[in-house]
Amino acid sequence: MRRLSAILLPIVGVLYPFVVYFGMEKVAPPVFALVLGSIWLIRAPSLLREPGGRWMVGAALAYCVLLAVTGEGQLLRWYPTLISLLLLATFGVSLIYGPPIIERVARLREPELPPEAVPYTRKVTWMWVGFFVFNAAVSAALTLWAPLKWWTLYNGLLVYFIMGVLFVGEWLLRQRLRRRHA
Repeated sequence: MRRLSAILLPIVGVLYPFVVYFGMEKVAPPVFALVLGSIWLIRAPSLLREPGGRWMVGAALAYCVLLAVTGEGQLLRWYPTLISLLLLATFGVSLIYGPPIIERVARLREPELPPEAVPYTRKVTWMWVGFFVFNAAVSAALTLWAPLKWWTLYNGLLVYFIMGVLFVGEWLLRQRLRRRHA
């Protein structure tokens, strides 16, 4: 069950824009809220142990309650912006109170992280902070002023392409830096 819950929320996140696009006219917002809130509750026990997890779960559940109570379909489009803002807060707070999120991830793979790698992980965390600012702004702008098709295209496809470019670019840079320091 733990493994299933760990993959369920990311899968829902990826599919969410398409579910909204195709289901917005057919499914009432409170039903979306119930399903989304249930998934967050299933995932909550493990998220509560992670940095920023309480805020993330609390904000997501508050969003679900607001969606359920108001029944306002336009709120469905704010979910990707909310997630970006929550991730921005998590990554940003990790830069203040440390260690940065990327350093934590790196230490899972390499517990004895070389000292010269620590400033690099901080810079990569800053890169993700910048991405989340950009993504939240674009997602919010599309929610406010763009047709649903554009919102779906960006939040369901383009954002993952951008993230893929960031992941690959960072990986290539890291390999280059490792060769240089080897």
